[in-house]
Amino acid sequence: QVQLAESGGGLVQDGGSLKLSCVGSGRTISGWAMGWFRQTPGQERQFVAAINWNGVSTRYASSVQGRFAISRDTNKNTVYLQMDSLNAEDTAVYYCAAAPTTALLAVHQPSDWGQGTQVTVAS
Repeated sequence: QVQLAESGGGLVQDGGSLKLSCVGSGRTISGWAMGWFRQTPGQERQFVAAINWNGVSTRYASSVQGRFAISRDTNKNTVYLQMDSLNAEDTAVYYCAAAPTTALLAVHQPSDWGQGTQVTVAS
């Protein structure tokens, strides 16, 4: 088990950018697949992006492809989500997820979740 803490959310204007961070503690996330999901009130949590254990492979939801970028820094035990060209539809609580496997798609069945960070895009 790993504890995940997201940060970097906030209020941004339409077209703006934010960079989210997810720091793991309690154990290293090196070798784990990591991902970002988001959720709006009354809706199911939705997949946003995933990155495999070494950062070579990534996957994105079609709605964020080309605007968001996921990356990781093993030395800092941290995963990032750079979000550009934000719009009102990106408003949500963003969650970090971890899967104790090297397989990228394993993030769809994560073993651990963070508490989430709110992103609000003002139009």
